[in-house]
Amino acid sequence: MPINIPETLPAKDILEKENIFLMEDPRASKQDIRPLNILILNLMPEKEKTERQLLRLLSNSPLQVNVEFIHTSTYESKNISKSHLSQFYKTYDEIKEKNYDGMIITGAPVEQLPFEEVAYWEELTQIMEWTKTNVTSVLHICWGAQAALYHHYGIRKYELPEKISGVFQHRIMNETNKLVRGMDDAFLAPHSRYTDVSEEEILANDQLTLLASSKEAGALLMMSKDEKHVMITGHIEYESTTLAEEYERDVAKGLDVNVPTGYYPNDDPDQKPLNRWRSQAYLLFSNWLNYCVYQETPYEWDSVDSWSI
Repeated sequence: MPINIPETLPAKDILEKENIFLMEDPRASKQDIRPLNILILNLMPEKEKTERQLLRLLSNSPLQVNVEFIHTSTYESKNISKSHLSQFYKTYDEIKEKNYDGMIITGAPVEQLPFEEVAYWEELTQIMEWTKTNVTSVLHICWGAQAALYHHYGIRKYELPEKISGVFQHRIMNETNKLVRGMDDAFLAPHSRYTDVSEEEILANDQLTLLASSKEAGALLMMSKDEKHVMITGHIEYESTTLAEEYERDVAKGLDVNVPTGYYPNDDPDQKPLNRWRSQAYLLFSNWLNYCVYQETPYEWDSVDSWSI
């Protein structure tokens, strides 16, 4: 999938070196096709790294994708320059009159706070309400998944005795669901969080379908039965070294953290970690774009009334 991104976005040079198919605005405008319009609410502190991770996974499909980024206006990130935000990001107020085929809401390092104490919670709930009429399907990641489960379905998160960090095996719970089509019966995925949600509550909710779970890390992947919301509690978008960078950061802060489980060869932080989840991550994103977005979105968004759930 050629991804249409701004020519000067810093992630562009890195992704091109990986042979990711990117397309700039002038070329994209000459193609007589209907691209998918994807909005990304990037709540992660290292925004450029998250941009790169998500754009990479959105690239693996034959359709053209236009990507826009938004950030919260009620909280200003301290880890990104104002010039980067002003050049490549918009706010909710700037896009709220538009419609999007798909949206991604990322995780955020606020999971140990009650939802209502997060600085931008009111703004986020406004955005999540807006997606009900203006977005075909929304993919929520990590804390973003917990926020969606709480806001849309009343499922609360709870604090764990210690941080879940590592790469864990998961099993497909519903192999006939199109979102996991082609995925292995058992596959690996990274987790990095201090909180969890109840698998029993997810299974008991008649609006949700649990699609993948781990004995060690709990529920990973679930989808609403109307296919409007997809929730991933882990970080399948992570690069090979992301967990290592987080571990080294926590150690440098003097935090009492364990070596990420199942991540380093022989559990030795001096050895280079291997990415053993990449293919499943690509496939899951491709399935979401195809089955939940492309196959379901209206060809023309003339008005909100032209599409109903």
